Amino acid sequence: MPRFYVEGCQDAQTGITIMGEDVNHIKNVLRLTIGDTITVCDGAGKEYECEIAEISKEQVYANIVDINQNAAELPCNITLFQGMPKSDKMELIIQKSVELGANSIIPVNMKRCVVKLEGKDEIKKNERWQKIAESAAKQCGRGFIPEVKHLINVKEICNWINEYDVIIVAYENEKENTLKTELKKLKATDLKIGIVIGPEGGFEESDIKLLKESGAKIVTLGDRILRTETVALNVLSIIMYEFEQ
Repeated sequence: MPRFYVEGCQDAQTGITIMGEDVNHIKNVLRLTIGDTITVCDGAGKEYECEIAEISKEQVYANIVDINQNAAELPCNITLFQGMPKSDKMELIIQKSVELGANSIIPVNMKRCVVKLEGKDEIKKNERWQKIAESAAKQCGRGFIPEVKHLINVKEICNWINEYDVIIVAYENEKENTLKTELKKLKATDLKIGIVIGPEGGFEESDIKLLKESGAKIVTLGDRILRTETVALNVLSIIMYEFEQ
């Protein structure tokens, strides 16, 4: 069933109005008409099964048939801090991270990042990445659209560590502490977890030292060295396995 996201429709009881680009998508791409059914997500966990009642040039009005809780969200809130990779790897990382349950993705400028974004280039990239996140969320049935935030640096991650239950850093030179060990320490529900992934060249030791001193947990993912675009998918898959019912 086609899926749309409408902010401000929380606790709607009778009907929902859809506006903006989705109107054209409903009318001219999907060619839906009065009587067709759609799913509308409110971004807060509810899904509204609706029947299209009115279609005009600027809006679509749909009657609510049923209201349910979205079942596709993980029981924890995950932020992916991704060191900026080369070429279009970030697009793949965003797409798959959204599919695997990440709540937000934040690109990070690190010392070994080859790609340097700033100004209009960064804004343009961010807009494209957000559209990829939206498309992935719709495809996999997410209850809301994860946000791709603007580029930050490692020091900013350190400033936010106390806002998380844990921030996990996947580091190829860590030999003892494992991801499994850190996840087993987390017993509460509604956890807020941060994952920090380095770029192709890995982390500078100074960045690891800074993160560790700020309270981040440095972990190994095993003896194999993974590509940066593989690491996030590996970690998210493990978290999904550990915390989903």
